[in-house]
Amino acid sequence: MTGQADRQNDTADDREPLRAPATGSDAAGGPASGPAGGPPSGPAARRGAIARWKATASRYALLPLRIFLGVTFVYAGLDKLTDTSFLADTGTGSIGETMRGVRDSSAVPALVDLALHSPSGFGYALALGELAVGIGTLLGLFARVAALGGALISLSLWLTVSWQVSPYYLGNDLAYLMAWLPLLLAGAPVLSLDRLLAARRRMR
Repeated sequence: MTGQADRQNDTADDREPLRAPATGSDAAGGPASGPAGGPPSGPAARRGAIARWKATASRYALLPLRIFLGVTFVYAGLDKLTDTSFLADTGTGSIGETMRGVRDSSAVPALVDLALHSPSGFGYALALGELAVGIGTLLGLFARVAALGGALISLSLWLTVSWQVSPYYLGNDLAYLMAWLPLLLAGAPVLSLDRLLAARRRMR
């Protein structure tokens, strides 16, 4: 009887299907991959997607600021170059009248005196400088040099034209100066000619 019972147990074991051992997140009760062997799903996949989104956002964080400053300075330069009254030495709305009006209230009157030697020349220099800075910033070409130029323009205008604005936060030149500093430090690491030229140099 004992031998017969053993043979019956052996037969039952043979009929039981084999099961693959649980591995990965299956052992913990969660799916290791999506349906039909697709991409992973669940909390781990969501954390990975969030991490990738954060990395992409950090990489392009300065791009909106770069576009804003580039477009603004291109517009400012073109606006000055096409405004004949601004480029005049005297008259309403001229650069000469503006400089004379802020001379006594500026932080550095010597800068204003320098501009007053040739108000029209200073107006052209300012307009062309803003245009060059804006184009360089938009294209990402010599981005740090362009940012330095933009910061110097904003600094000079803050110390002269908008120095008398009170309280200080109502003036825009100081805000532009602060906005240029991140681009001066970081340059244009994405979507820029600087990066394209650097990649070509590495290939050579």
